[in-house]
Amino acid sequence: MTWQPPTNWESRPVCVLGGGVLGRRIAACFVAAGHHVRIRDPTEKSRCDAVKYIKDEISSFTTLSGRRAGTWEAVEDFAAGVKDTWLVFEAVPEILALKENTFADLETYAPDDCILASNSSSYKSGELLGKVNDETKKRVLNTHYMMPPEAVIVELMTSGYTYPEIFPFLVDRHKEAGLHPVVALKESTGFIFNRIWAAIKREVLSVLAEGVSTPEVIDGIWIEQYVNRQVGPWQVKMMDSVGLDTVEHIEKHYIDDRKLPDYHLKWLQDNYISSGKLGQKSAGKGGLYAAPAPGSQTRLLLLNIGLAEPLKEKTADQIMHSGQILAYTVENKGSRPVELAGSLPNPDGIDVASSTKRMYWTNMGNPKANDGSVQSANLDGSDVQMVVRPGQVHTPKQLTIDQSANKLYFCDREGLRVMRCDLDGRNLETIYQSGDWEKEPEKKANGLYWPVGVAISKKLNKFFWTQKGHSKANEGRIFSASLDLPSGTTPSNRQDVEIVIDGLPECIDLEYEDEDGVLYWTDRGEIPYGNTLNKKQIAGEAPSAEGKLGRQIIAQGLGEGIGLRLDKVNDCLYVADMSGHVWKCSTDYGLKEKILEGATHAYTGLCFYKF
Repeated sequence: MTWQPPTNWESRPVCVLGGGVLGRRIAACFVAAGHHVRIRDPTEKSRCDAVKYIKDEISSFTTLSGRRAGTWEAVEDFAAGVKDTWLVFEAVPEILALKENTFADLETYAPDDCILASNSSSYKSGELLGKVNDETKKRVLNTHYMMPPEAVIVELMTSGYTYPEIFPFLVDRHKEAGLHPVVALKESTGFIFNRIWAAIKREVLSVLAEGVSTPEVIDGIWIEQYVNRQVGPWQVKMMDSVGLDTVEHIEKHYIDDRKLPDYHLKWLQDNYISSGKLGQKSAGKGGLYAAPAPGSQTRLLLLNIGLAEPLKEKTADQIMHSGQILAYTVENKGSRPVELAGSLPNPDGIDVASSTKRMYWTNMGNPKANDGSVQSANLDGSDVQMVVRPGQVHTPKQLTIDQSANKLYFCDREGLRVMRCDLDGRNLETIYQSGDWEKEPEKKANGLYWPVGVAISKKLNKFFWTQKGHSKANEGRIFSASLDLPSGTTPSNRQDVEIVIDGLPECIDLEYEDEDGVLYWTDRGEIPYGNTLNKKQIAGEAPSAEGKLGRQIIAQGLGEGIGLRLDKVNDCLYVADMSGHVWKCSTDYGLKEKILEGATHAYTGLCFYKF
């Protein structure tokens, strides 16, 4: 009998049994290929974590596939999960009895033409089929994933009974998800890569168990050895990422199957697993690597305006609502930023309030309309709230927080204003006005009057703002005024406004350092003076480095630089640009370091917090 693909497979769902680290990633791959995917897990937390993971990471997976994302759901009931499916992945823990029972249940509840795939990394799929009939065995194979989307290889292996025609069919389906499928030539305990890595892994654990070296030195040697690779083979970090309990299950099977020594496994159990040190899944306890000390890591919150993504299949409204808030941990090099919020209408400025532990950001909306807004959310992206409603602000740009007074300050570009309010949006007021956008349309259309960046100095009792001028026209100016509106004046005629510096290419966002009295800003505009990061001494004597320009250029070659934040602890500035780069720059002149690049991203504002 010749095998035929499942009937109507294009419109039938895919199911992943198990919402753990790899299960949720497998699910995301097939969502990215356009399928409806069910994640079945008996644990509520695993279901919720899996759904959140796909929501946060799906843009990374669709970047691989180049397709419109499908849909996903999580269910508790086994029969409901596999109903009407054309493909089921078993991604349950590496316990033989559990896997055998799972395939027996699949024979009972899944459709008769459904392909049944195991993601087991150590058991042959043929070892899992002791409770199913011969016909079912022909539909079973191993599909072993690495860690997508970072690693896209998927190894396909026969159960010893699998219809040969299933392999080219599944190769094509995996390619549609942007993955790289590889078919093993015969059945084996362990896959092609896994057998090689298993030997290295055992020796790494042996080196650690004998006290010959440390995790840092081992990974450092391998990274140096593979210096021309984008990602080094970080053996210890990989085990921490997968989970040491999973390593334990796999190692035990290899030891039993191949009669290998087990002292390294006993060492792992005694020193780590018994005390709950399982790696990344045991937050705060660590694993082979010690857990980071509280406050030692830096999390960047990035605003991706979304305008650098491919435009195909997007409506104008979707384009205008494709902004994201992304989180990226600086110390976790090689990782991908995670989406905290999406479908935002042109986000531009962001900051975190220490008193509420919430993030606050501006949405420009449609610059031709009066529909800008300010929103807030918890640091994980939950509990999104409206702070300043559309219509109360026109086109809000950079936002900064007065942490001691719990006030939001933000510029309103086409609204021709600098504004502030309480963290909950109350007491919204204009503190500077360069024109009336409703009565003076000529000013609304003129970049000379557009406030963009804002910073405050509690020490000087002043706020600073930029008016960018026309694009790349050397009309940019930075102003200052008192935080208190002078008596008898209005925001449009206040007499304390001073020009800090003018003739700038196109000044954008600001940051003021109160302790040293230094003002920093990004400048778009034409090179060599544009697309730069700049500083100027405001309080105290100006250094000779400012020279005739009246400012010091401390970094060049930005790709339309916008957002910046000063990190006093690490004595650096983080800068984001519209070309999808995040840079780490010295507070004095020096080479900048690229710490992140999003090929389809266009970054505006950014901020950070320590955790």
